[in-house]
Amino acid sequence: MSLDDSRDGARDLVREHLLRMPGYEPVEPIDVVAKRLGIPEDQIVKLDANENPYGPSAKVRETLERYDMYHIYPDPAQSRVREAVADYVGVEPGQVVLGNGSDDLLDLCARLFLSPGDTLVNFPPAFGVYEFLGRIYDANIVDVPRGEDFSLDLERAEAALSGAKLAFLASPNNPTGNLTSLEEIERLLSPGAVIVVDEAYAEFTGESFAQAVGRHDNLIAVRTFSKWAGLAGLRAGYAIVPKPMAEVIWRVKIPYNLTAAAEQAIMASLDDIPALNANVARIIEERGRLFGELASQSWLRPFESEANFLLCEVRGLMAKDVRDRLRERGILVRYFDAAGIKNCLRISVGKSEDTDRLMSALGEIGAGVAG
Repeated sequence: MSLDDSRDGARDLVREHLLRMPGYEPVEPIDVVAKRLGIPEDQIVKLDANENPYGPSAKVRETLERYDMYHIYPDPAQSRVREAVADYVGVEPGQVVLGNGSDDLLDLCARLFLSPGDTLVNFPPAFGVYEFLGRIYDANIVDVPRGEDFSLDLERAEAALSGAKLAFLASPNNPTGNLTSLEEIERLLSPGAVIVVDEAYAEFTGESFAQAVGRHDNLIAVRTFSKWAGLAGLRAGYAIVPKPMAEVIWRVKIPYNLTAAAEQAIMASLDDIPALNANVARIIEERGRLFGELASQSWLRPFESEANFLLCEVRGLMAKDVRDRLRERGILVRYFDAAGIKNCLRISVGKSEDTDRLMSALGEIGAGVAG
């Protein structure tokens, strides 16, 4: 057998459904985009991944510079950091599991509950990782589309959940930015499927379902330090799970799925909450300004958001073309053209100077568009 034949044969051993599935499309890093566009990195305005423009706490930088145990494996039990996170969200340490970003915990939830053919309920428009995970585990994905105002269709959702194992639901929702209420969540829990609430943007709302987990054995809340604490590059996420489920999770979780650097950064962040909350407040204030600026353009329709981004419908132009023309100017935003979010851009909230550059560029691009 030739080397080429061997490669083809090995590929044929891959699970068949994985050969057919599309991949997830993440955003590119600044250095890659800058090189491709021929623009200096410091001239790129990155508003495409809902990152925190203020970065991590100064205490994180200081802590990582002092820490000198990177050659030693981190604590597999995550004991100290679990206690700190539990204190932060007001739950018991035994309910907390940390991982390599919240995506790691979402994958863990899918691994726990989905066998091939099991039903996963999704509520599009939604975070693309949910469908991606359903495809990896060969689940039967049932979509319950949101309404025109992005609200949940509770009757259809209950019907779908009655035959399901698992559902992923973000609040605030990505990419629409709207909240789900506790009353709605409790109604969705009644059919018995496990509901995983993705709370990546919880700190921008002041609302969380974390403490409700202790009252429901089929509710899991997944959160992250990426957005509010500026640790996206360090991958620091966690889940709050019912106690009966925690033991099983620890048996199936990959060991050492939280790096020593991420653990140190989490601890330092939780030691500097007032400073990080001040950055959150600045982002919320700038979100209001950005909304007003976008709404002042007759060809743009921004939607209210409780997160650190705004979804914006484009009228009279193709949103993809607007995305591309902004990119040529070194301004990166996300483009959507799926059911419920046709011809839309999602724009992360940056600093005031980022808003200024964005609006100047949009003014040029939209010149002459009829209102």
